[in-house]
Amino acid sequence: MTVQGIDIEHAASAPEAPAARRPGGRVLLVYAVLLAALAMVAAASLALGTASLSDTSLRATLLTLRAARLGAALLVGAALAVGGVVVQGLFRNPLADPSVLGTTAGAVLGGKVALLVMELAVAERWIRGLPPDLVLPAGCLAGAVVSLGLVLVLVRAPGDLLSILLVGFLLSSLFLSLGSLATSLAQERWELGRAVVAFALGGLSGASPRHVALAAPLVLTGVVAAWFWGKPLDLLLSGEEEATSLGVDVPLVRRFCILWIAVLTAGAVALGGNVAFVGLLVPHALRPFLGVDHRRLIPIAALGGAVFVASCDLVARLLPARGEVPLGVITGLIGAPVFLVLLARSQREAERA
Repeated sequence: MTVQGIDIEHAASAPEAPAARRPGGRVLLVYAVLLAALAMVAAASLALGTASLSDTSLRATLLTLRAARLGAALLVGAALAVGGVVVQGLFRNPLADPSVLGTTAGAVLGGKVALLVMELAVAERWIRGLPPDLVLPAGCLAGAVVSLGLVLVLVRAPGDLLSILLVGFLLSSLFLSLGSLATSLAQERWELGRAVVAFALGGLSGASPRHVALAAPLVLTGVVAAWFWGKPLDLLLSGEEEATSLGVDVPLVRRFCILWIAVLTAGAVALGGNVAFVGLLVPHALRPFLGVDHRRLIPIAALGGAVFVASCDLVARLLPARGEVPLGVITGLIGAPVFLVLLARSQREAERA
């Protein structure tokens, strides 16, 4: 049977890479550890904060706000981690993350432009009754889609990884420059400038139940679609020629994977702004325990990313500071050293092998 240009039966019968053959008990153990960690982080996120739940008049409101923030953290972590798995499989490089395609910078730029347009529209009374919750997700999705469209237009050969990387790098640089311009324009109004800077640094303080409800379909669709394309990504690890001989339409796989990376990135940025290192760290940390089987790795990466971002958000909320520390700063401070340790360990193991 052929689906989307891929011979599913042939691909399913292909031998797995040796690294993909891992004991089922190890997978169950990783699930158990992550689920236990998720339960503890979720309980702490709901119970802890600057305000106490002992005040019965505020308890329902506090629980609603904290639950929305927790849901946003889980969705952001799952989206970025799964996007990292897909882009690393696509480029056959464990050091890749979703930002290499320019979609992260495009989504951030789209969010900044949406904030500017919303402020201008409200000030000039062009639009009345426009729900503010819809503006930021729409802007992030538009920015990610524009970035994706430019990648697909400028890269005439979808199988040319070098061209994709170069175009992604150039688009990221362009969008970052335009984003800096948008930030400078926003400084004319104090509240707007503060909102734009907070969005660029990453954070979940403004997440509402409506934000979560709007972003959840994007993230869930992207995760399910990424799992569906897991087997072709497995076959791509053996090389393009080998994958083609096994019935994989390589250019088609690349186009669809880029699409789902854009969808996941848009959902994550719309909720949490610019949050770094999740798509790079989480898959790299889990792969030694689970191997390279994408259909096994993707759901666990979603769970691991959710736990990681929810934990970082809890730290950001509880740190003793005058103002809340941005989530993107916390993920960077934790993610960069941990990733360096993992990278050094993997290099030592490669040298011994």
